[in-house]
Amino acid sequence: MNLEPNFQIDIIGITMSILAWCLIGYFVYRIRKKQSERIPVWKIVIVVLVGLLSFSFNLDVFDTPIRLSILPLGVWIMYLFKGNIERWQKYRLFAWLGFWANFLFLLFAFVAIPIHHGFYPKNEPATYIGNIEKASIINIHPSGEELALSKENLLNQLTQLKQDTVYSEEWYEDTYMNKESNEGKERFPYQLMGISAKWGSGLHPIIYIEEDGKGILITTSREQLYFRSEVSMLLRKGELK
Repeated sequence: MNLEPNFQIDIIGITMSILAWCLIGYFVYRIRKKQSERIPVWKIVIVVLVGLLSFSFNLDVFDTPIRLSILPLGVWIMYLFKGNIERWQKYRLFAWLGFWANFLFLLFAFVAIPIHHGFYPKNEPATYIGNIEKASIINIHPSGEELALSKENLLNQLTQLKQDTVYSEEWYEDTYMNKESNEGKERFPYQLMGISAKWGSGLHPIIYIEEDGKGILITTSREQLYFRSEVSMLLRKGELK
């Protein structure tokens, strides 16, 4: 059994953030260059960061959380503590740059959505099941038999898996409401361990395998996906090559 932590980063999201910060740095450079009195860079950084503060609300766009800023809270704070009007005139552009930077991050977030979906299509199991070298299964329910994962079958079927509907209510009723008919069996009594999602996806899926070894249920922080195979991915230990 492999219980190593699955460390993943969203490489596309990080790249977009870096590009946004580079563009903000360029705007800071242009504004500072036009000023007759050069403000220390460390002060500008503080003002821009404070300017980022805003009243905002969250949206969900293509299964991606988006933060939309509506009121410049940071700019108001800087204005209240401006000291005098001359000082405010020196810093106000940087404060407003901080606020408008929220929309720059929003723009780059929108750009990242189709790129992320292109590199990591959510309807392909290979997005969630990357390196299977250390893959194994554990029983998470007493009804699960003493079986082992066939890495060969899993690898061969990875591109052949067909997506099906997640019947959450029906599965729940069949498992917990009809105990006499199913004799306490769990539909997904095995959990796939020791795997990681495709590198750079930022995904941390939990993957369950169906009792017949032909179905997998992928659970992420936002959704569930169900795939079926024609060949069982579970075999008795003596049948493994």
